[in-house]
Amino acid sequence: MVFPINLAMNFLSLRITRVTGLVFVCLGSLLFAGRLQAAANPPVSISSPDGKIVVEINATGPLSYLVKVDGKVALASSRLGLRLRGGAVLGADVTVLKADRDKEDSTWDNPFGKRSTVRDNHRELRLQLREKSGGGRRFDLVVRMFDDGVGFRYALPAEPGATECVVEEELTEFVFANDAPCFAGDHSQNPPEESRGGFAGSQEWEYRKRMLSALPVETVTGLPLLAQTPAAWVAVAEADLVDWSGMWLARTPAKPGATGVTLRARLAPALKGSGLVKATLPHNSPWRVLMIGRTPARLVESDLVLNLSTPSRLPSTSWIKPGLIAWDHWWSGDTKMDTATLKQYIQLASDMGWPYQLIDWHWYGEPKNADSDITKVDPAVDMDEVRRFAAERHVRLWLWLHWTDADRNDAYQSAFALYQSWGIAGVKIDFMDRDDQEMVNWYEKITRAAAEHRLMVNFHGASKPTGMNRTWPNQITREGILGNEYNKWSTRVTPEHKVTLPFTRFLTGPADFTPGGFLNRQPAKFKTKVSPTQVQGTRASELALFVVFDSPIGCVCEHPDNLRGEPGSDFLKIVPTVWDETRVLSGEVGEHIVMARRSGTDWYLGALTNSAARTLPVKLDFLGKGNWKVRLWHDAADSSDNAEHIAIEERPVKAADSLNLQLAPAGGTVAHFSPE
Repeated sequence: MVFPINLAMNFLSLRITRVTGLVFVCLGSLLFAGRLQAAANPPVSISSPDGKIVVEINATGPLSYLVKVDGKVALASSRLGLRLRGGAVLGADVTVLKADRDKEDSTWDNPFGKRSTVRDNHRELRLQLREKSGGGRRFDLVVRMFDDGVGFRYALPAEPGATECVVEEELTEFVFANDAPCFAGDHSQNPPEESRGGFAGSQEWEYRKRMLSALPVETVTGLPLLAQTPAAWVAVAEADLVDWSGMWLARTPAKPGATGVTLRARLAPALKGSGLVKATLPHNSPWRVLMIGRTPARLVESDLVLNLSTPSRLPSTSWIKPGLIAWDHWWSGDTKMDTATLKQYIQLASDMGWPYQLIDWHWYGEPKNADSDITKVDPAVDMDEVRRFAAERHVRLWLWLHWTDADRNDAYQSAFALYQSWGIAGVKIDFMDRDDQEMVNWYEKITRAAAEHRLMVNFHGASKPTGMNRTWPNQITREGILGNEYNKWSTRVTPEHKVTLPFTRFLTGPADFTPGGFLNRQPAKFKTKVSPTQVQGTRASELALFVVFDSPIGCVCEHPDNLRGEPGSDFLKIVPTVWDETRVLSGEVGEHIVMARRSGTDWYLGALTNSAARTLPVKLDFLGKGNWKVRLWHDAADSSDNAEHIAIEERPVKAADSLNLQLAPAGGTVAHFSPE
């Protein structure tokens, strides 16, 4: 049959129209379905109790979060997730199953910190998520919002056929919206053996100022990291590190035209190469913490890491007693490990009113040998006589241990029982130098065993604190800090370093810096590798460390001959090591800090400056009503030349008064306020 041309064209036009309409319908359906898909996981927001910090979670595409402070973006869209062995990637493409919200405003007692009553005021969002592929794994993202920061963690539930998992990589990012100055741990000067890609070592480093964009890509940077963003000061940390691997940071190379800086989480690798974390389900990751403050001083006052950590597991903490401790260390002079030397330091502790004396290494002979025995005493030490002498003077003893000697054949089990029978107060365990999952679990195992025998624990050669001192309060302090011992052989413990630490390392918890050196020198006159050991800074600045630095057990580094009867030593007879209240009155990172702390009815003040002299006006409005007496230990007129010189004075004051603190270069001030 032959159609007329116009009829054929009309038919063709009709067919095309119908087909085209069908195409339009299909495309419209697809676009509508796409909109439905995009709308399936709308962004979810949660704010801090005061409404000033907001986190937005975007579950469309790769799971991500964004942080705003006072309406300004502090962290731009940053990825969230974990890569598991077997190919599953949590956070790659999720369905939001449920969003639960909760809040809490309560207090808890902390007799071992910067304030005796801690407020926990937060809002919480728990997103129940399921991956659309990779077996449809379930996991939760938990976000807690505080007025001083944010915590978020991954919660991995048990499911049929999934009772354990291995984490191969953490995908968490911290994308700073703008390049910014930061203070980050620099372990470039660490010994070469502290390698393993930068993960190993005692975490004893300076927090050097540099731009975020200058952080290394090839290796890792330790926590905490403090950044001065245009929106606020932000410190990256972690809390409640339990049965997991410690988190570090590495910078992702910037893309062309990018204005922000991306830091990604890196987990310390296992020594045996069995993945980063092996988890029995259900299991929680540690909290990834963003401490946030409009000034760095507010961060110093924060208890965020503790608030995010598991509450105490101890039925009673009455046997845990803070205080100062004398230290028979090689640092302070040509000491020997023998009975006479130990008695000398025990007598110092007794004369000063300190409750403790630390018996350091070699008391059980050469450590770290196959036959080292932490239950056997070196013949040079008459332990029975040392214990008798100490008990007579109301001084209790601590014992140093190399971790391998405690670990070998579970020697700590019988040793801790023996130490309890000896009346030992605590153990200082050294040289772990790792925070992979195996070592993190070892920390907890040892602390738990120590608690069973009423022993306090001070971990040296250890990683940063992450709130363990709340969960196990007998883990009362730790090192993980570039402290006074470095004065023995280096110039790294500068005034700038010391006035940076409160805003960096001490944000995460107490540190055994071992202050108290009385051979004080201005940096230009300071010498290393001399005996006795010198310290940089004035006498008054060294005293200020006991107020400004947190450590419930304060280990005093100086030799009795250099300390007893010296000007300023009387302050060490009265200064507490734990506090009922802490206020930072002023402070700039690496420049200066003034801190007031209350113990009972009395207040103590500590002030530090860097290498620059400065005058710091201080209002005394933190004092209560009535009349007060202040005793001041401050830099003398010539402390800029002779750093050991110190001036001491007393006078009446009231809350309406002010002090003008005159700080010498590398100087400081301490004060004791008592009501009249």
